[in-house]
Amino acid sequence: MKAVYSDAHQSHDPQFFLVRGVIRKTTEQPERAARLLDGLNIGKHSIIPAESFGGGPRARVHSADYLAFLEHGFAEWKALGDTGPEMIPNIHAHRGEGSSYPTSIVGKLGWHTADTAAPIGAGTFAAACAAADVATTAAQMVLDGADHIYGLCRPPGHHAYRDMAGGFCFLNNSAIAAAHLRQKYERVAILDVDVHHGNGTQGIFYDRADVLTVSIHADPSRYYPFFCGYAHETGVGAGIGANLNIPLPLGTGDADYMLALDTAVQRIKAFAPGALVVALGLDASEHDPLAGLKITTEGFRAIGSAIARIGLPTALIQEGGYLSDILGVNLAAVLAGFEAAR
Repeated sequence: MKAVYSDAHQSHDPQFFLVRGVIRKTTEQPERAARLLDGLNIGKHSIIPAESFGGGPRARVHSADYLAFLEHGFAEWKALGDTGPEMIPNIHAHRGEGSSYPTSIVGKLGWHTADTAAPIGAGTFAAACAAADVATTAAQMVLDGADHIYGLCRPPGHHAYRDMAGGFCFLNNSAIAAAHLRQKYERVAILDVDVHHGNGTQGIFYDRADVLTVSIHADPSRYYPFFCGYAHETGVGAGIGANLNIPLPLGTGDADYMLALDTAVQRIKAFAPGALVVALGLDASEHDPLAGLKITTEGFRAIGSAIARIGLPTALIQEGGYLSDILGVNLAAVLAGFEAAR
């Protein structure tokens, strides 16, 4: 399997992570990509550079004011004087009736962030754009006839909404890939196997009938993102029925996960899309530091095989998966499982 990669992700090296009131170093570190590259080397996958697609693919998914904020916000932040090295909000907007879009960068930061887990540094926008280019390159290769392709995106993207960052995510790479595929395919499906619900992806497509969003994840009643990811969320307007959430109890292992995946696969087949985007989180691992589910390496191999058997042109877009000794091994397993079943 060919893999798309850009080393420009290294310009995003966040330091701040607030966990239950304790400031810690974030688990979304540049070293993640190095360990994922190790997994690609294990599987002897050929690595190709991302192409630059400019702002068009980003603008299909994200609002103009949000993209301007990401591009110029850090410079505005530093111009305030007496600021920290990263943009971290100290206020969040209530976006109901009577709210107005702020002019101050402090207000914009609160407006455009869902939480404190997406600190913005000097190189964050460049890294996020590079990740979006990785995803778009993967999608373009599918449009050009590739049966399957893997995109090593960092930072991840599935928690990013149309106009909000959150949960380590700035630009929604999986949504960008799906929107790019829509240039050819009437319907596209996104299958999110990250341990966290793909709340940003759901939000972007929630009122649309042309993109099916399916997410298998740890039960949000006790796990991030907490406010969405429940089974009753099925879409609104034209999108009713085009969103499927399958929340699982914390600690779920391989056997029950595969039952949930079978439900997801059947829903995707019924939707009959022309292409599939897989939001490939590896943080459901039994060894992941975020400790939500308990998937083994052989479980990831089985996940890859089950996805391959759907039989669709597929772009696998990297989402979560944090620092453990087995991260690269798990990536190698899921890709090997996919290729063996194809």
